[in-house]
Formats: sequence, structure tokens, C-alpha cells
Amino acid sequence: MFVQAYNSPIGKIKLVSDGKALTGLSFEDEFFETKSCFVLDKTKVWLDEYFSLNQPKEKIKIKLTGTDFQKFVWKLVMDLKYSQSKSYKQLADEYFAKTGKHVSPRAVGRAVGANKILIIIPCHRVLSSSKRLTGYSAGIDKKIGLLNLEGIKYKF
Repeated sequence: MFVQAYNSPIGKIKLVSDGKALTGLSFEDEFFETKSCFVLDKTKVWLDEYFSLNQPKEKIKIKLTGTDFQKFVWKLVMDLKYSQSKSYKQLADEYFAKTGKHVSPRAVGRAVGANKILIIIPCHRVLSSSKRLTGYSAGIDKKIGLLNLEGIKYKF
């Protein structure tokens, strides 16, 4: 396992890779760094672009670990472009349109909350139907920082 730090404008980020793909991206203050690898170096370039207010062009290979439902929801979230947001209800409707299976916005919210690769799987872009802020695994202050960075409108 490879672990590196990235110092972002809104806090220290922990990057984790198995050497082939990115397996984790989280906001953490303290952790033990190991040597880097190509995947983590590429992720740092991606984050440099992102925090420079650009939609990163490079694709980062990621390894999703979760249920089939979670992976499906995360792929829907990854379709959200820089500065674009959707509600949990919109994602639930999209899930139904693509699978024919009804799910609640709350179930979508639980899947979004289980995301272990923050920012690259941009779960911060998912808001309530009224654009109100909801939880964020890294803390609401980080979600606000990311939404403000991208110019996404929200309500308290």
C-alpha cells in the first residue's frame, strides 16, 4: 500500500493506492506516509488542476470497494461535472431510469456517504432537493469549501 499527503487549500488530504489504482482519498490531519507511486503522483497533478479552479482533464484509475448498488450510485455521481450539482432525489430517479428499480433518496444518500474516494467521486456535489447542505463524511466545513471553490449555490 502507498500513502501520501496532499496539502489542499481546505485541509490535508490522505491519498492511498494499491500501486495500480487510487483506493482512498480523505481529509485527515495525521497519518503515516509511505513511498509514493505513479498513481499518487498522477492524483496530485489532478488535485493541483482541481484546486486551480479547472475541471481536471486527466483520468485517475480508481478501485471502487462497495456493494453493487453503491458502485452504481458512485458512477452516477462521477458523471457530475465541475460546478454541477444534483439532489439525492434526482440521483434516485436516474437510478430508476437506468435500472427500472425504485430506490429512495435516503438509500442514495447512504451510498453517497460510503464513498471512500472524495473529490474524485464528487459526492460533495450532491445536495438536498431544496439545495440545502446535508452531511459530508469529511465534515460540513469541507463540503462548504469544495462547493464554494466550484461556485455551486447552496442553502444552510
